Amino acid sequence: MKRYLILLCCFCLPFVLQAQTQKTVSVPKDQPPYLQYPIVPTFPLTLPDGHIITKNDLKKNVKTIVFVFSVDCDHCKQLTEDMLKNINKFKKTQILMVTPFQPEQMKAYYNNYNIKNYPNIIMASEPTRQIMYFYNLHYFPGVFVYDKKQQFVKGFEGTVKLDQLQQYLN
Repeated sequence: MKRYLILLCCFCLPFVLQAQTQKTVSVPKDQPPYLQYPIVPTFPLTLPDGHIITKNDLKKNVKTIVFVFSVDCDHCKQLTEDMLKNINKFKKTQILMVTPFQPEQMKAYYNNYNIKNYPNIIMASEPTRQIMYFYNLHYFPGVFVYDKKQQFVKGFEGTVKLDQLQQYLN
């Protein structure tokens, strides 16, 4: 009898320990990556002039908006226009506009909206589409707000109004 009890313990113990370690995981693995890793993503991004940057090149201790857009999305164009018209509301925020489209397409968008005239906006291309998977985006635009420590605060997918963004930036 004692033998069977020891054998049973040896057989069951690994399963009990495995179940215990699985309970200690703080973020469920079925969450999108941006919730599992709630920091500004580190993908290499191509600027309009061809230079490559990462999150390490962004300003530190400044709130950040990551605005994932499509170059041919009407909602993205409208949000871009609204942000530019109200750029003073974002003067203490850096805006990282990222498109999964090719750099040539991004440059046309960049030039069309004269983004070079807005020092707090960085526009970049990420054509590997990792950004789409990271944010689990199904609709454009995707807008993700990060605090001064580059920690995730709030995300929006699809149409978003400036008022909705502003409440997370004050």
